[in-house]
Amino acid sequence: MELDEAQANRLALAALLLAAVVTSACAAHQPTLRANAKYQLQGREGSQLDIADCQRKAEAAGLNPGTEARSGNVAAGAGLGLIVGAAVGATSGISGGPAGIAIGAAAGAGLGLIIGSVGGAYRPLEPDPPYADAVVRCLIEKGYEVTGWD
Repeated sequence: MELDEAQANRLALAALLLAAVVTSACAAHQPTLRANAKYQLQGREGSQLDIADCQRKAEAAGLNPGTEARSGNVAAGAGLGLIVGAAVGATSGISGGPAGIAIGAAAGAGLGLIIGSVGGAYRPLEPDPPYADAVVRCLIEKGYEVTGWD
């Protein structure tokens, strides 16, 4: 099956979008702090320094923050989207015969890959529990209240 220029451009755009989603999704997760007296005293910048200090201490203790989780979510979403998109596309192309099935499967797989990747990238992240516990314990010792992770 040979691609025409428009199909090649769409495929290149999809690949670029996928690369952008994967690379932008690699940000480390951080604890969310309640605006208690300690937070108000330190301010946003001071609180961020304390968070970074607690994260460094946890990593120095050999704990892993679990930053690979987002890329795993993207990969899982992309794989599922690829399979489901190809199946739906092939089914919708049945009326076009073998060529319609192939084109429908390819189009569905491409669209499913993109949608699955984006969906996987925005799936909520949770840090590794031992790492999260160490960071939260450190922040509590400093006087902060941790409400969750983002």
